[in-house]
Amino acid sequence: MTLILEEETKVSFPFDHKRLAEKVIQAALDAESFPFEAEISLLLVSLEEIQRLNQEYRQIDAPTDVLSFPMISYEKPGDFESVEQEEDNFNPDTGEAFLGDIVLCVDKIQSQAEEFGHSLEREYAFLILHSMLHLFGYDHMTQEDAAVMEEKQKNILEQMGILR
Repeated sequence: MTLILEEETKVSFPFDHKRLAEKVIQAALDAESFPFEAEISLLLVSLEEIQRLNQEYRQIDAPTDVLSFPMISYEKPGDFESVEQEEDNFNPDTGEAFLGDIVLCVDKIQSQAEEFGHSLEREYAFLILHSMLHLFGYDHMTQEDAAVMEEKQKNILEQMGILR
């Protein structure tokens, strides 16, 4: 697994955020039994930048905590059968599947950890995991879909020992 981590804002988390991101991403890959090595891009940005991106890509002029940009389309969430049929889904140099891009707002991670009464590590891990599920094709547009994502998030974080 390759994680491309870029910081466009000051990041002063009291933990090794690259290592935690790698652990969460690997846990998601394992939990979903993703059958390929994967490449993921993680971009850490400011409140202003996430608002700009949210406006540009979703036409919502407000900041958000995370944006997910899947590179692979699935027939149904978590169904990886059709992935190998498309060469464009893979990095020709490494053979890794391009899963997509995750953009996290550092300011939102800090404020939401405080608001929800849990650690920065937990909020950071949760948002990466949430986004990974989007990169696997899951969404939360209906109550049923949201329940599936919530259960997966809960189970994976519990397995990792990352609790509220």
